[in-house]
Amino acid sequence: MEFKQICAQKVLTPVGWIDNAIISINNGKIIDIQPSEKPCTNQIKLLPALIDTHIHGVMGADTMDATHESLNTISCFLAQRGVGAFLATTVTESYEKIEAALIQVKNSIKKGVSGATLLGSYLEGPFFSDIHKGAHPEEFLCAPDRAIIEKWLSLAEGTLKCIALAPEYPNALSIIKWLNEQKIRVMLGHTNADYQTIKDAILAGASGVVHCYNGMSGLHHRQPGVVGAALSIDNCQTEIIADGHHVHPAAIKIAHKCCGKNLLLITDAMQATGMPNGDYYLGKLLVHMQDDVVRTDNGGLAGSTLTLERAVTNFADYTNIPFEQAWLHGSYYPAKALGIDDTLGSIAPNKLANLVLLNDDNQIVATIINGNVIYQTSDDLSNILI
Repeated sequence: MEFKQICAQKVLTPVGWIDNAIISINNGKIIDIQPSEKPCTNQIKLLPALIDTHIHGVMGADTMDATHESLNTISCFLAQRGVGAFLATTVTESYEKIEAALIQVKNSIKKGVSGATLLGSYLEGPFFSDIHKGAHPEEFLCAPDRAIIEKWLSLAEGTLKCIALAPEYPNALSIIKWLNEQKIRVMLGHTNADYQTIKDAILAGASGVVHCYNGMSGLHHRQPGVVGAALSIDNCQTEIIADGHHVHPAAIKIAHKCCGKNLLLITDAMQATGMPNGDYYLGKLLVHMQDDVVRTDNGGLAGSTLTLERAVTNFADYTNIPFEQAWLHGSYYPAKALGIDDTLGSIAPNKLANLVLLNDDNQIVATIINGNVIYQTSDDLSNILI
């Protein structure tokens, strides 16, 4: 759909809500935000599109499928849920399958996907501890290996954006320092590291912690562990899965009080998302989904079926903060964490027009990506898109 302006009753900008505004768009970018001469009567709220920085799959599709069709399925599904950009996330598997996934992400970025923008890949595994392996197959776990990481970075040609690892391996700190020099974001997860090791890893250049509370040493008053580090170290980017299953709402509230703007909403969604109850795969691992909860044979959680707009609503409820503040934990703060807040994550001139239109009940009316309407629930948007 071609349009040049959006009329919205409320627009969420970096300086807060603006009432009755006209947003002008040209060549996929926001060029101006001005008050409307006439009151907007459409009861539409305009917010920046969400960014899912950690997602494996949806609707039977998985990053590890290493096909354009699967990545495009994920992209289109996310656009329907208000997500404008995402990192396709791998799981622990054989080197060959990981390489195929990284190459496919690179190729799909070149080809282009139909929905949410594919920003790059997020390597989750195989450099993890077996103690907190979660749903990652133990036979493929190993220490971080600079030679193989160099190979994977070369194969990805700049599209591998984030690498998760366990920092307790003897060579981990030197690899973190090297990756930091390469401008690769490092996250710490599936780790039994103690507090000091996490602190040392962050000082070495790691950005933060993978899905806080899950797959890590917990908080004890004499041994703060990974959780203690995530909640107490300044500027530690801390992922959280706000589905009500992975983390108790009270623990999410604690994380928010401790981490503030550094708390990032993720889904960790896998291929069962959007699908009926049944058996699915997370990488090579057979898992079982019942009532939106995915578990391994031994009962451990195996990714989620969460969607990011639902995570925002849950987060607002759990923490008792306004909806628009919760939204920033899925939009602006992830953009800032990825270093792309100059183009995405907020509504301001010269930013890309990645936008979500919500009604009074915070239900998605339309998703706009790079200035194009990618998804809409109403046939008539004529009083909104001008």
